[in-house]
Amino acid sequence: MKKIFTKITAFILIAIFICACNAVKRVPDGKNLLTKNDIIVNGKSTNDETASNQMYQKPNSNLLGFRLRLNLYNLAKLNPDSTYQAKFKNNPGKYERQSKILSAKQVDRLGQSFLYKGIHEFLKRTGEAPVIIDTSKTKKTLLRLKSYYFNNGYFNVAMNYDIDSVGYKRAKINYNITTGAVYTLDSIKQNISTPALDSLYKTNPEPPILKSGNQFKTSDFEEEKNRITTYFRNHGAYFFQPTYVTFDVDTIGKKNKADINLIIKDNSIQEKDSSRTEPFKLYKISDVNIYTDYSPARAKSQIKDSTTYKNFNLYSYDRLKYKPRAITDAIFITKGGTYADFRTTLSSRYLNNLKIFNYPSIQYEVDKRDSTAQSLIAKVYLTPRKKYSFGATLDLTHSNIQDFGIGASVSETIRNVFNRAETLEISARVNVGSSKDMANPNDNFFNVSEYGVDMKLNFPRILMPFGTEKIIPKSMIPSTSIAAGFSKQRNIGLDKENFTGGLSYLWSPKRYNSAKLDLLNAQYVRNLNPDNYFKVYTSSYDELNGIGKDYNVNADNWGDSPEEQNRKNLTIPKGTTGFTNDVINNRTALTPSDPEYKDIESIEERRIRLTENDFILATSYTFTKTTKKDLADNTFYQFKTKIESAGTLLSAISSVASLPKNSRGNYDIFNLEYSEYIKTEFDYIKHWDFGKEKVLAVRSFFGIAIPFGNSDYIPFSRSYYSGGSNDNRAWQPYALGPGSTNAVNDFNEANMKIALSGEFRFKIFGDVKGAIFADAGNIWNVLDNVTDEKAKFSSLNDFDEIALGSGFGLRYDLSFFVIRLDLGFKTYNPAHDKGDRWFKEYNFGHSVLNFGINYPF
Repeated sequence: MKKIFTKITAFILIAIFICACNAVKRVPDGKNLLTKNDIIVNGKSTNDETASNQMYQKPNSNLLGFRLRLNLYNLAKLNPDSTYQAKFKNNPGKYERQSKILSAKQVDRLGQSFLYKGIHEFLKRTGEAPVIIDTSKTKKTLLRLKSYYFNNGYFNVAMNYDIDSVGYKRAKINYNITTGAVYTLDSIKQNISTPALDSLYKTNPEPPILKSGNQFKTSDFEEEKNRITTYFRNHGAYFFQPTYVTFDVDTIGKKNKADINLIIKDNSIQEKDSSRTEPFKLYKISDVNIYTDYSPARAKSQIKDSTTYKNFNLYSYDRLKYKPRAITDAIFITKGGTYADFRTTLSSRYLNNLKIFNYPSIQYEVDKRDSTAQSLIAKVYLTPRKKYSFGATLDLTHSNIQDFGIGASVSETIRNVFNRAETLEISARVNVGSSKDMANPNDNFFNVSEYGVDMKLNFPRILMPFGTEKIIPKSMIPSTSIAAGFSKQRNIGLDKENFTGGLSYLWSPKRYNSAKLDLLNAQYVRNLNPDNYFKVYTSSYDELNGIGKDYNVNADNWGDSPEEQNRKNLTIPKGTTGFTNDVINNRTALTPSDPEYKDIESIEERRIRLTENDFILATSYTFTKTTKKDLADNTFYQFKTKIESAGTLLSAISSVASLPKNSRGNYDIFNLEYSEYIKTEFDYIKHWDFGKEKVLAVRSFFGIAIPFGNSDYIPFSRSYYSGGSNDNRAWQPYALGPGSTNAVNDFNEANMKIALSGEFRFKIFGDVKGAIFADAGNIWNVLDNVTDEKAKFSSLNDFDEIALGSGFGLRYDLSFFVIRLDLGFKTYNPAHDKGDRWFKEYNFGHSVLNFGINYPF
């Protein structure tokens, strides 16, 4: 493997060298390929990203110093049509010979084929033409740079450029900039013509952007305009716009300082061919009119139904289909209140969040009934969505369990169910798939299946027997969700039936924050085929069977036929159960002090844990905070924390009611021990945007679930695993840990997890992106019934069991989602002996190729 890797590396280096020599293939004689723009400010080079963005010409893009797209372009024939025709002009007999074989028409069409033309068109589209230095564009860049530095307070900036040759047909441009002293703000005065605005300006609690002593920056002036405009428009100044804010900058008689005079003139009103000015007015709302079934075609139709509710006027062109409160709760514009932009925005968000209307339109007009002309009528136009909508999907899937799957789902959404803007979503799904890890005695390709039904009823308010407005006001856009679901799996592990139900509340304390309280979250998991355990968890069977060959004393555990007796393999489930019972009941030569005895205890403990039916009744609270404004924002952070408690309520009821305990000393419900634990998680993501589509992304995660009371372990569905396309990508899902155990089980899980990942993303060409990543982390057992010391986290020394994977990946951006391929290498593997963990399996033979949709974090 090392020899192959060396050959591949040598081949890549030779290819890069050849392509590098070919970089100036399309550069005409007497011209130069632009290799670098060097901005030299006061004698020192700068990496100012904003200054670099002023360039009219930038060097060809590169990947780790290699200009891939330029070399792809150079591989293409610029005029493949002419080249194809020239081949026959130089050899006329060749055309005649080929025409006899194919026909003249087919020979001509061959010239338009992918082999002769298409491949070159593809290379030109994918590649990048050489950037040849153009001095006219260089001079335009100088003007841009001068404007940039001038707008940042360097009023006496001087600059020039020179071109340096750096090789055959290659050159770089040096932009030499002498900034001079920077200007700062000195005195700042205001001249506001409208007294009402002058008073508002003085009462604004937000500090001004422009302050004496600050460096002069044009961007600060724009921010100050927006700050003032936002405050004025949120306090009644409906007609005020940023263009009314101007600044007079005076530098006469000043040394590197500027006096600023902020000027806001009166409102300018255009009337036919003339204009006049008058002081700005602060408006109040005289009426709020809501049109509940508006459409442009109905704009001039007659209103047929109307009502007034808490000073809101509701109108309908047909019969009013909504209870008034369902809509008025979503409107923050109030009669008699002061006009405010933020109330309009908040109302639009809330109305849109109801999911029963298309995006609402809110308009204002001056109330002609008011003689002072200081009143506005707010008009809210709502266009209902269809009451019933049907959806269907067909998907190709890949998951931790299925290598390949085909899924189909149908859904029905019913809006305004109880005439208070509720939505009911009912969906059904079915999936068939193939998995090499599942038991498959008939060797069928589609050997796993799952189907399920889900229902979700959403209320656009908090459903509580008492008022919550003081704790969670409607400005936080609260909602309540009641959900129930059922699913059934076949040939997936032990085959399962899964019943779920829940009552949850969701609200947004701030614009980019969200909170969710799962008051009740119930899950009942029923294993349909527990006898199939050792056919699924084959590593556990292999270990048990290996011990059985040496210590089994009951021939019936090997089967009935002579062939089975000779093989001495424990049958499933009769033989495995029989041998385990013989060991635990001391009917074999093994004693509790023997390592094999402890291994069998551990195997049996895990079998019981994974084959027992689970009932979980949990309450959880999740809080998420993010600074991400939209999908294009690549400089943000996101913090998410969750705390979950399960079984506490049931234990309290059982204790108060003095209910009896079972033989194990635990409480039962419906003859089933319920789970009791507390779980908490912390997840932090941070992105840095370095420009030119280079992004550094970091994620850290910590989670722990501690069983107590009625449980001494965490249910499989609530435990943690490590590895996979969104975790440590150098290991397969469930294939890392716990601790240093070398993943002794088939599906390895534990109740504590630490993960830390970093990824540097960059553009390769077009929509193809690349990434270099490193993933660290592991899972451990802590404070539960697992006895294997290698799997437990017992001291700080166990931090040396944190695994490290590294690698690289490719991404193809399809706008609405990203297709991702990541190749991970085991860099530090804690499963090996100390001193032998670094780079032991750092090769392609032990690498893991992950396929994923969208970025991992």
